Amino acid sequence: MNPFASQVSLNMQGQHDTVDTHKYSVILPTYNERKNLPIIVWLLAKVFTEHDLAWEIVVVDDASPDGTQEVAKELARVYGEDKIVLKPRAGKLGLGTAYVHGLNFCTGDFVIIMDADFSHHPKFIPQFIKLQKAYNLDIVTGTRYRSTATPALSDAQPGGVHGWDLKRKLVSRGANFLAATVLNPGVSDLTGSFRLYRLPVLRHIISLTVSRGYVFQMEMMVRARALGYTVGEVPITFVDRIFGESKLGADEVVGYAKGVWSLFTTV
Repeated sequence: MNPFASQVSLNMQGQHDTVDTHKYSVILPTYNERKNLPIIVWLLAKVFTEHDLAWEIVVVDDASPDGTQEVAKELARVYGEDKIVLKPRAGKLGLGTAYVHGLNFCTGDFVIIMDADFSHHPKFIPQFIKLQKAYNLDIVTGTRYRSTATPALSDAQPGGVHGWDLKRKLVSRGANFLAATVLNPGVSDLTGSFRLYRLPVLRHIISLTVSRGYVFQMEMMVRARALGYTVGEVPITFVDRIFGESKLGADEVVGYAKGVWSLFTTV
């Protein structure tokens, strides 16, 4: 039996607070997120401040035509340029390379990757940190498809998805089932993009990752398992974007299936 999963251990989690001396860097890739960016930044700042955590947000904007960069600059004036770090790029260069670019400017011990469209609520970040500290994990990833955390966490609530129609839910479930069957990655939500990494771990994994687009997230988890890094999961509720349009299309679905096969044959 895992001693950390006993009821006594679960009851003790969070009862003996110690000062968290780590700094947390959030990488936010953006494209046309002018309306969402102020909301997500405010929520992130609120969570980090309430939990007395050192933090910064690295905004990687791919030349958004809607004024996202101007909003980011204004946020930097409000919160401080040490808190909101705008590092734009010349055009739409892909999600994976956005993380690579953002990593060059992270000064934290841990890096959090998440969507800027409010699909991922910052309220789950303290649970990510709590699970990481409890089990000294290398990676903590959010999952829409578990009712409990793994390893065990006392105050985790069931995950879920809100705002998707039945077709979108079936596509997501099917994609994760396909990947789990073929790749055996050891996590329940392989296509999720809300995660906490140790900075050196993320740099190592990302240096080996070759996929692009939505397959990028999947490959990082598969490689993490192959490299022997420890991974935990925290249930999250995923909410479809508030403003703007989803960037998921038929090409991404086809690319995902090809990506699963590629990882099966190469990793």
